[in-house]
Amino acid sequence: MSTRALAAALAMLLAAAAAADSKTQTDLEKGLKGSGAYGSAGCGLGSMAFGNQRGAVQILAATTNTLFGTQTFGITTGTSNCGPSLFAMGTKNFVEANREAVAKDISRGQGEAIGALTVINGCRDSRAVGAALQRSFAAIFPSEEASSDEVTRAILETLQSDPALGCAKG
Repeated sequence: MSTRALAAALAMLLAAAAAADSKTQTDLEKGLKGSGAYGSAGCGLGSMAFGNQRGAVQILAATTNTLFGTQTFGITTGTSNCGPSLFAMGTKNFVEANREAVAKDISRGQGEAIGALTVINGCRDSRAVGAALQRSFAAIFPSEEASSDEVTRAILETLQSDPALGCAKG
């Protein structure tokens, strides 16, 4: 990688950081997640800088992704234009397949579903996760008609809102 390309990438990062000072929290979250549109180089910082433009610019996008390692990080965390994180998708799939067991275990604050959610979300302590989810049961399952997406979102918000749980962000 040439010094010129490295300098250009660094300038892009600095410009993005300067622009972030004037944005709201929602704007910042959108910036981290991206638009979801990317070219053949895939998601990552390169896709956020160059988008889905056709042609040789995708080589620059792929080089940027590789140089900074943002594609792998973005896929894992759901940032950098890479869609939902692995944690969020794993939680959603688990909730959809085991909704009844999840509801029962969250209401009790313990059980295999709590253990699975602890592992899927990279949390430290199953007991603490069970207690936190049990306290939030009414928000997680506001009604029997709550969609799996709503239940998943509430579970993730509960797990990520308490730093003491030590759950991975995503």
